[in-house]
Amino acid sequence: MNKLAFIFSAALALISVNTFAAGDAAKGKAKSVTCTACHGANGNSMVPNFPKIAGQGEGYIFKQLKDFKSGDRKDGMMAGIVAPLSTDDMANLAAHFSKQSIAQGVANKTANIALGERLYRGGDKTRGITACIACHGPKGAGIPSAGFPALASQHAAYTAKQLKDFRQVSINAQTESNTPARTNDQLKMMTAFTKDLNNAEIEALAQYVAGLH
Repeated sequence: MNKLAFIFSAALALISVNTFAAGDAAKGKAKSVTCTACHGANGNSMVPNFPKIAGQGEGYIFKQLKDFKSGDRKDGMMAGIVAPLSTDDMANLAAHFSKQSIAQGVANKTANIALGERLYRGGDKTRGITACIACHGPKGAGIPSAGFPALASQHAAYTAKQLKDFRQVSINAQTESNTPARTNDQLKMMTAFTKDLNNAEIEALAQYVAGLH
């Protein structure tokens, strides 16, 4: 089975895994006061290092909050924020932010958009790099039912950092180092995708999705 077919099969298989009781958006809005300092009143962060979470898939937000709480995804600031949250709190926050509208992003005019688009839409068969479009869709909307996040209009700085954090897993394995990395990707898909990307390609991809809509 080729990689693209495998990813689609995995997406379908994960649909049931990512099904959970929907949260209460109204309760989530009331609880979201502590989130606004970094993510904005409606989930549209004004700081490039903090992600926009408006309109993100409900299941994906819920999983990330759970992973921050369990330590499966490591971030000192988020660990402190989620520590007092119950499972219901996290579900309610996910419901609230998923119903917000993301502010349209803009790519840097000096970015190599052509390279980013080529990788996003076609990958690189010579290096076994799968196209991003397989999981994140032609317009970057993701596959919410399978837990694949939306990317369109996300801050380029944030996207680039996440790609590098996923790539760090492979770098650590090769160098026997223990540099902090991101390891909470499903079936290690992002770890496999990023392992052969260089910094220029990561920056191009991050800029491309920032302007994707």
